[in-house]
Amino acid sequence: MSKVLAIGASRNIGYYSSLRLLELGYTVTFLLRKPECFDQDEAVTRFVKDGKARLIKGDALVKADVQRAWAEAAKGGDDKTVDFMLFTVGGTPSFKLTKGFVIEPPNLVTQSLLNVLETLPADSPDVKLLTISSTGLTRESHDALPCALKPLYGYALAAPHKDKCGAEEILAHAAGWKWDVQDSAGEEILGAGWTRRVPEPAALKRLVVIRPALLTDGECVADKPQKQPGKEAYRVKQGDIDSSWTISRKDVAHFMVEKVIKNWDEWEGKRVSIAY
Repeated sequence: MSKVLAIGASRNIGYYSSLRLLELGYTVTFLLRKPECFDQDEAVTRFVKDGKARLIKGDALVKADVQRAWAEAAKGGDDKTVDFMLFTVGGTPSFKLTKGFVIEPPNLVTQSLLNVLETLPADSPDVKLLTISSTGLTRESHDALPCALKPLYGYALAAPHKDKCGAEEILAHAAGWKWDVQDSAGEEILGAGWTRRVPEPAALKRLVVIRPALLTDGECVADKPQKQPGKEAYRVKQGDIDSSWTISRKDVAHFMVEKVIKNWDEWEGKRVSIAY
């Protein structure tokens, strides 16, 4: 029985990915601030009834809650380990004229990820971690954006992207990846002494970081027959993708499950961008 812990999966990419995994027979444990969010969701509740979906009340910003979620996710079957962690945390932004879109707290993603890494269970040493980031976070990635998107990323999305940049810096440190100090999110996002809360440099190996283009609520193109046989529904590449405009949340979820999880060895240790 493959077991998944999903944090940030009450909606959007995490939600769509979790549904796919449940349909495939995985057991998914959701850490939710409001478990009642699924009360009227028949797609999820049918799996809750048969024990495949587990709803745990808690907050990713609370270390003890994350630790408890790991323990709950490991239950069941002969093997008391967690196979996959889906980290798709993202706040609900509000718009401020002088700051663009902001989230509260401003380091929600970064601090939640620190709690996840700080509580990695010793009895699940092979847990595979998938995280959602974004294109355009670093200076190099921002330079690669289409010109029409640069003002949006540089102003309207600056605050939430700084948070995601902090999360990527943490992962780069733990995975031993190159990280330009000029791209650092700073102590106000990362917190003082953050390196003491994560695995030693290069110790985190079973990791994939997915950087979607500008997200939309469109349909899953990959689930439909392609007009041109042999052509993929979306483009995926290590590093940045030229003319990276948009991608639907449902197609990102398709990539996470149908490509990455099903073919883990092909993607492990990579930071990949995805766009149409």
